[in-house]
Amino acid sequence: MPLFVMWNSALDKALARLVRRGALEVTFPDGTTRRYGEDDATPVKSEINDPGTVRRLLYTPDLALGEGFMEGRIVLPGDDPRPLIRLALDNRRHGHSPAVMMALQKMLMPIQRFFAHNRVSSSRRNVQHHYDLSGELYDLFLDSDRQYSCGYFPDPEMSLEDAQEAKKQHIAKKLLIRPGERVLDIGCGWGGMALTLARDYGASVVGVTLSEEQHRIATERAEAAGLADRIDIRLEDYRNVEGPFDRIVSVGMFEHVGAAQFRTYFDKVAKLLAPHGVALIHTIGSSAPPRATSTWIRKYIFPGGYIPAMSETVRAIEAADLTVDDVEVWRIHYARTLRHWHDRFLARRDEALALYDERFFRMWRYYLVAAEESFRLERLGVFQFQLSHDKTAVPLTRDYLYKT
Repeated sequence: MPLFVMWNSALDKALARLVRRGALEVTFPDGTTRRYGEDDATPVKSEINDPGTVRRLLYTPDLALGEGFMEGRIVLPGDDPRPLIRLALDNRRHGHSPAVMMALQKMLMPIQRFFAHNRVSSSRRNVQHHYDLSGELYDLFLDSDRQYSCGYFPDPEMSLEDAQEAKKQHIAKKLLIRPGERVLDIGCGWGGMALTLARDYGASVVGVTLSEEQHRIATERAEAAGLADRIDIRLEDYRNVEGPFDRIVSVGMFEHVGAAQFRTYFDKVAKLLAPHGVALIHTIGSSAPPRATSTWIRKYIFPGGYIPAMSETVRAIEAADLTVDDVEVWRIHYARTLRHWHDRFLARRDEALALYDERFFRMWRYYLVAAEESFRLERLGVFQFQLSHDKTAVPLTRDYLYKT
């Protein structure tokens, strides 16, 4: 039996086990078309035009699917990956993944933990891989304040700009900042949170980032706003910062820490936080048991990234002897944020192609779509951990957050 026939047959059997909800129609490289799933469902159509992709889909399905779309080896109607990603995630969520795929997922978990130590030198490389891309790229899809984290949508119809402003104000309220207090912003991005806390709340802010591009822009923004005397942006690893600080905020950075560094991270937060201080850690997280993070995402988008489970995060907080004052879970907010980002990015396709190329555009679109659908269909969300040394450091109810 020719090898390509064997691989086609193996993938055919795997897809028959995987697709039980909805329907999928696949055209194989030899021209054969097969259908899977429910008879009365409209099928998601796809074409595989490369024999090697058939084999890779069996061994590394997550990586092969993303690379296949990026490289044009998997062709989808309208060049839209959303229907296929949604179908795959929906079936995985309902436990229809073939045994080999489940086994690979279990194998990846300890491997990622072993290699993703994210020491100071590797952390800098990982951050620069993503955040030192052309600043013009982020202008294509982010809000004007360059908030590259989940927006907050108390009204589902809010604009992206309003949702990002609502996020910053919600976090600031949880920090309970008084004018003149010293705040550390771990992973300060392009400086939007630091500007808000200094301008609107009178804080003195130290922001740290490992991205040279973010450091430059955040510094320029602080100077342009006349807040250079209250905002100190440093190109520095959080592990090297000296305290104490009255307040600590970290938005969208903990996902880059890696499981091997969880204890180090919270030990450092505990050491830097003043006795009566408050910390707010805002992170993507999972309410499922710990599992491997997407291989494709780690290779192409966030090297060293790891989505923390609630359970392992809380264990690290406990070990650092910090008090958990509150945990708030945002569920669909990031899916809405990502839809805004995707639609903005797609609308400016020509500008994206001028910055990079077709392969990069397809990679970035796949990333935004896969992330959005994962937040809709899987047990992903955003966690906000409010922490302190003193359990009386924050009010006893959340009423203070919603007083006008």
